[in-house]
Amino acid sequence: MTADRLPVRPADGPPRHRPKVRYLLLHAYGRGGTIRTVMNQTNSLVAAGWEVELVSAIRRRDDLQFPLDERVRVSTVVDLRDDAYVRPIGLIERWQEWRKGRLLAEPPRAVPPGEFGYRHFNRYVEQQLARYLRTLRDGVLVTTRPALNLLAAEHAAGGVIRVAQEHMNHGTHKRDVQERIRESYPSFDAVAVLTERDREEYARLLPGTRVVRIPNAVHSLDQVPSDHRSKIAVAAGRLFPQKGFDILIPAWAKLVETYPDWQLRIYGSGEKKAQLRELVDKHHLYNHVFLMGHTDRLDDELAKASFYVLSSRFEGLPMVMIEAMSHALPVVGFDCPTGPSDVLTHGVDGLLVPPEDPDALAEAMGKLMGDRALRADMGMAAVMTAASYGPDAVHPRWEALFTELHRLHRLDRLPEGRGARGDATAGRQAHAAAEGPLA
Repeated sequence: MTADRLPVRPADGPPRHRPKVRYLLLHAYGRGGTIRTVMNQTNSLVAAGWEVELVSAIRRRDDLQFPLDERVRVSTVVDLRDDAYVRPIGLIERWQEWRKGRLLAEPPRAVPPGEFGYRHFNRYVEQQLARYLRTLRDGVLVTTRPALNLLAAEHAAGGVIRVAQEHMNHGTHKRDVQERIRESYPSFDAVAVLTERDREEYARLLPGTRVVRIPNAVHSLDQVPSDHRSKIAVAAGRLFPQKGFDILIPAWAKLVETYPDWQLRIYGSGEKKAQLRELVDKHHLYNHVFLMGHTDRLDDELAKASFYVLSSRFEGLPMVMIEAMSHALPVVGFDCPTGPSDVLTHGVDGLLVPPEDPDALAEAMGKLMGDRALRADMGMAAVMTAASYGPDAVHPRWEALFTELHRLHRLDRLPEGRGARGDATAGRQAHAAAEGPLA
């Protein structure tokens, strides 16, 4: 899939002095939920008149996978595409290429092995990222996963305002990552998390650090609603253990005899496809469960369904679930950490069941499968819930945060060492985080 660059729209409001905002992603050319939500943020900011750059730590594809406003500049730190290789000519170039090859084969030193993206890092990527981060002197840098946050904490100390985004609950991180978070995150000007439970947990963990809750926004609330007539349930996400499709498939098998004309459609690609296919075969679900692969028209597929299933073992804030709710789909989900219960009200816009309990999941799905009126009532409530995650509700909070941090940065004008700034402004930042829309 190739994502088109979105056409230019006039910026909202009169131009004002604003800092440049750089978002650093691990792989901006990938398909993950974090990538999509970050691009939603960049599109909104640039439409409002901000200068925005999207920086990809590594690049393995030619094309972006999600729509991006053409005013957003895109750059790459380490290009790993085959055609990016240039055969060295001179002695110095050959030596540099030999050294690069050695570093590519060495494990990273600053990124802890427990980081979920650890396999994408090596000493060369680490060194190139450190070099890039040391060049930053102004504006706002937003890093979007623990590995990038840790590198920014150490190397982006040249005057840039630093904001760490956390897209996962702290408790889901491995112990080595948690230790590094406690050590490094206090150097940030702000740590942004997705749910109120996350904000409370990180605030306890990082006393004196500004921790703000800003949920991710769905890309649009202008969606075609389900009429709840179809006998289709949808799940979506990477085919990866986190998403729990290996629990969902056996749970669906418990319902086939009672509801033989219902289908479960799972959208996504990933490393566990073969194992999930084996589960489908094992439970004789060839005509009932379908691994649909990746689609760039998920909104259309959600509109065809009657409810959405979230079978995750853990989440940050499950955005596809909220997008499904914007289509008037009720949700059946595990009450996993975190996200589902921060969004859903059990019995109102969905049904929450104990984590990793296939029997409870099957019972809740069966309840919706057997009652169209219940699906419709919960679906209407789901639309109302999704409205609070629309772009107009969320993105002004990013503007307010960046504007406030820029104001404090210009006001303080302290030395580059972040510790001095933290000591001087901790009280003011704690007050700002505790009141107003950013807390």
